[in-house]
Amino acid sequence: MMINYFQRVNISAAIVPMTQLTAGAPYYDWDLAEKSLILSSFFWGYVLSQVPSGLLAKRFGAKYVISLATAAGGILCFFHPLAAEGGWINICVLRVLTGLVQGSVYPCVHTLLSKWVPRTERGFLTTGIYSGAQFGTAVILVSSGDIFESSMGWPGLFYISGGLSLAWALLFLWQGANEPATSRNISKIEREYIESLTGSNNSGQSLPVPWMSIFSSSAFYGLLAAHCGFTWGFYTLLTEMPTYMSKVLKLNVKSNALLSSLPYFAMGVLCFVVSPISDLLINRGSITVTTARKLFNSIGQWVPMGCLIGLGYMTADEKTGAIVLLTLAVGINAACFCGYLVNHMDLSPNFAGPMMGVTNGLAGVTSIVAPLVVGAILTDEEDPTQWRIVFFITGGIYLLCNALFVLLGKATVQPWNDPPSVSSTTTLRNNLHVDSRTIAPIDSKEDRF
Repeated sequence: MMINYFQRVNISAAIVPMTQLTAGAPYYDWDLAEKSLILSSFFWGYVLSQVPSGLLAKRFGAKYVISLATAAGGILCFFHPLAAEGGWINICVLRVLTGLVQGSVYPCVHTLLSKWVPRTERGFLTTGIYSGAQFGTAVILVSSGDIFESSMGWPGLFYISGGLSLAWALLFLWQGANEPATSRNISKIEREYIESLTGSNNSGQSLPVPWMSIFSSSAFYGLLAAHCGFTWGFYTLLTEMPTYMSKVLKLNVKSNALLSSLPYFAMGVLCFVVSPISDLLINRGSITVTTARKLFNSIGQWVPMGCLIGLGYMTADEKTGAIVLLTLAVGINAACFCGYLVNHMDLSPNFAGPMMGVTNGLAGVTSIVAPLVVGAILTDEEDPTQWRIVFFITGGIYLLCNALFVLLGKATVQPWNDPPSVSSTTTLRNNLHVDSRTIAPIDSKEDRF
């Protein structure tokens, strides 16, 4: 997750020095509309490859799909500085291609998690893995200032991202495994324990995806709404925060890089705070799984909504307050990782990967639209009142999308998860009794969720 986010975020950090006259580095006079197109073009390819990636991961194994995609994205990183010399359209083409290969990340990781993560540890382990996205974002942003001021200049950010991507792909091809049954590094006891608590049966690769049942499920649409809301807010801030800090808060490139990374470090750390709490509440039987998913998703979207409303009234004279609100707005998003992000596996362990492909693909449309909306609103990047409109729109989307998740969302294994001859749902429920030492006893609460 960290390495793949290096590929995804490097352009958000580099776009500032690429369009500013600095010593020893190329400079390009791209206007606001062109920069908005560059920032959004990644998602044009990203949206298209989501569902195919999920199906490929299910058919051939997520290990191979994500390794090859990461290697391809690393190679594309090396060509960014050369492409920029030919104009902004060339950069857009490379970002579309990067998006195509990056579209495999979430469906593949969800496919792997559905095979590897026991239900009793789903919140903590899933959140821990996905926190790599925040740490990857933070590392890129915090190190970018030093890279920009080094002899490499901004091109160095793309070369480093590319080299690390290739190294990771080779490592994962060597050491990774699609499922416990094919791993060389775990014992038989551990393998049987994991397989008994995932609810994903071993014949999952051969099962047809029940598309009609998925698209007629109200729980699926609640999940989709929550995913879209998170994606709009997260990527609006991810792509626009460096510009906001530079133009409104008047921070220099190095200070901008350090402070832009702070919210993502906060989010990464908070992932390891909220996820154990979520798992503890569920495993003790204090709240149902459905209640936990809705509660933590509401914290992760409605608290940032309030922060963004406050941020809309900040000026350059209130740098500290603005940075605190930005850090909270992004950091508290971590609670969503115990909400919508694990909900695919709650609903269908066998089809979590393809479902993630659908929701992430449709949510990715908002990632295309958000930078374009910002570009249309911001005729003057230094005008705080125009940024206020951007933050209010983002807050409104948080409000609406999480409300739909609260109304429609569920966290029970759906009937269409099971093939006609095998009931992995029954297997999962039976294992609740086996695992009675670590989770709440079976009682009427089980029926509630």
